[in-house]
Amino acid sequence: MSDAPADRPGQDTPDPQRRVLLLTHTGREDAREVALACCRELSGHGIVVRIPTAEMDDLGISAGDPGLFVEPAPEDGRAGEGCELALVLGGDGSILRAAELTHETGTPVLGVNLGHVGFLAEAEHDDVETVIGAVVSRRYTIEERTTLDVRVLRDGDVVTSTFALNEASVEKAARERMLEVVIEVDGRPLSRWGCDGVVCSTPTGSTAYNFSAGGPIVWPTVDALLLVPISAHALFARPLVVAPTSVLAVEVLANTEGSGVLWADGRRAVDLPPGARIEVRRGERPVRLVRLQEAPFTDRLVAKFGLPVEGWRGSAERRRRSEAGGPA
Repeated sequence: MSDAPADRPGQDTPDPQRRVLLLTHTGREDAREVALACCRELSGHGIVVRIPTAEMDDLGISAGDPGLFVEPAPEDGRAGEGCELALVLGGDGSILRAAELTHETGTPVLGVNLGHVGFLAEAEHDDVETVIGAVVSRRYTIEERTTLDVRVLRDGDVVTSTFALNEASVEKAARERMLEVVIEVDGRPLSRWGCDGVVCSTPTGSTAYNFSAGGPIVWPTVDALLLVPISAHALFARPLVVAPTSVLAVEVLANTEGSGVLWADGRRAVDLPPGARIEVRRGERPVRLVRLQEAPFTDRLVAKFGLPVEGWRGSAERRRRSEAGGPA
């Protein structure tokens, strides 16, 4: 990406109405390089770039640097307040962090994948110039994704509340101990399992931990919640897909020998003593993802997983055969 031309409109004076939150996996050299280029390009168009203080230090920049319009981000959960979107440079972990930082403000998240699979990302490393152009011209749409609201209760009292975009997983804390849990759906017990854990997932998270645990892939537009046992010792221990209005609950039995831990998106952990109850329901506040193109989710699956599709003739070929009088 080239530096911003000196005669670019708005370069000398920032537009007070335009701000972008920039979040970077600064542990990666390529991410730092892209971040600096993005700062120059966005500043060249008069857009103020808001960056967490620690990341500004890692990038070696500060407010007031010549040619840059950058400012430190607040550290009170309002980092995205007043920003058009959050531009994230990294992998899915970085995007999940961005979802956490912007959850209160509802700031849309635009991910550029600099990691491995990057299922939540909208663009790849080679697309950065296109991404900046779309941000500058506001040429994008916003898609809302279902989240989970999660509560941990002990003796009827709520001890922790959190949210998740991908999944909330209840897992055993020690390798040598199994968890004994009772699964409940909509206030009614369903089954009891000895297991390594239980994953409660959104459709967005169906390609993450849910997928690794043997759960189904669910298209993001499907309104549903998922529950998948991990290595359960039970005859009836199958993945479940329930209504979006359902409430899932996992109770860690009081007489179990092993303790557990709750992970929200693999980022936030809560210790679960025997007798803890975890309730999972559809979140009141969705996460908003920026979309640059209207590509079908099927194409995303094929691209991200490298699925073999050789031999597919497509609808155009079938239509030509039909018009020629052959079998469709």
